[in-house]
Amino acid sequence: MMRFRNILSELLRYPSAVIGSLVVLLLIGVAIYTLVKIPYREAIRLWRGGEEVWYQNPKYAPPAWLNLFYSKKQPISFAASSAKGEMEKVVTPVDQTISTIELRYTFDFQYDEFPQDLILYFKSSFSEKSPFVSISWVTPDERTIRIADFGVSRSQTFRFSQDKKLQKRLKTEDQVIPALFSVANTDEYQPLKGSYQLIITATTFEPNTNLDAEFVLHGKLYGFAGTDQYRRDLTLALLWGTPIALAFGLLASLGTSLLTMIIAAVGTWYGGWVDELIQRITEINLVLPFLAILIMVGTFYSRSIWVILGVTILLSIFSGSIKTYRAIFLQSKESPYIEAARSYGASNTRIIFAYLIPRMIPLLIPALVSSVPSYVFLEASLAVLGLGDPVLPTWGKVIENAFTDGALYRGLYYWVLEPAVLLMLTGLGFAMLGFALDRIFNPRLRDI
Repeated sequence: MMRFRNILSELLRYPSAVIGSLVVLLLIGVAIYTLVKIPYREAIRLWRGGEEVWYQNPKYAPPAWLNLFYSKKQPISFAASSAKGEMEKVVTPVDQTISTIELRYTFDFQYDEFPQDLILYFKSSFSEKSPFVSISWVTPDERTIRIADFGVSRSQTFRFSQDKKLQKRLKTEDQVIPALFSVANTDEYQPLKGSYQLIITATTFEPNTNLDAEFVLHGKLYGFAGTDQYRRDLTLALLWGTPIALAFGLLASLGTSLLTMIIAAVGTWYGGWVDELIQRITEINLVLPFLAILIMVGTFYSRSIWVILGVTILLSIFSGSIKTYRAIFLQSKESPYIEAARSYGASNTRIIFAYLIPRMIPLLIPALVSSVPSYVFLEASLAVLGLGDPVLPTWGKVIENAFTDGALYRGLYYWVLEPAVLLMLTGLGFAMLGFALDRIFNPRLRDI
């Protein structure tokens, strides 16, 4: 316990260690929150979902917080459902079979640009006679615009911008949305700010008939992280990318460091053909094309992140670190405490795991922490090359999707910058913490 307190007090002496620790703790906190808030199966279902999951989101929408930097405020997407009580709903019986259902939704529009689209999703329950609906639009200057009148099926979608009758009524083919949100009697469409009201009046012709509607406004901005070409909220990938990146980096770093040290200790202690075999395998492995092998595994065998992790550890065990550890173990092997252990009959296994390896822990910890970012970047690099896990949402997968869809050419910089910043933040946090730990555990670096 005293040893831990001493290390902690030493860490607090270095600003880089404090900043690095805070970054790492923040990433761990985000990872834990994500695992609790969005379970694994739910994350996969959402990420692989199509229009039926993400229909409320616009395509290619930057984050909503960018409005803080725009001179003209962009409309933010939102949705309201009568089934969830977000619309005012009044049911009025006319006789034993006929009833009227009125749905009203009022919202405040204070933006300098027009939305992308307005959509209504209807759900109705009836036996034979479908309800008949009339849709009206009330503007802030008290103009009432008749949108449409039609019979509703059990599940139906109505897009304002694509309705031919509404286009004729507003005398425009491709400017339906601006016409609904603009000032009246002007040559050019100008956004009219204020309170808008959507009124849906439905007539039902059977008892126990019900109708609900969901109103979706596709703005130009959405959420905390924006959306991609499939309307997916990038917040999901940024959040779930955190535990995946940390798990891959930590497991690869821990597995590689421990196994490398154990193999080096075994080879040094036993010597002879064991040490010779380990050194020859290491020398062969050093000339193997590491990334090319991973690409071949991902292309011809499996792109599962856990398969890639296993191959990464396997290829990284016999690295140049084995020779470094071997040189240190050769010195420790001749130490008096090792001779004392042999004299009282300690077994080879006990000497390796109780006397040789523990002496290397102070050197192992900084190296372990410092190597985490390299494995995080490796996973992201494989994903950018199209060899990432086909199921899991990761930071590298977001960058790969952005590259495939030409995000930079479209000016959608957020799509690339968000995962890139998280990758840089992860690398910076672990690098700063690892460098501080190296100065603490290595006396020769304390004055640097």
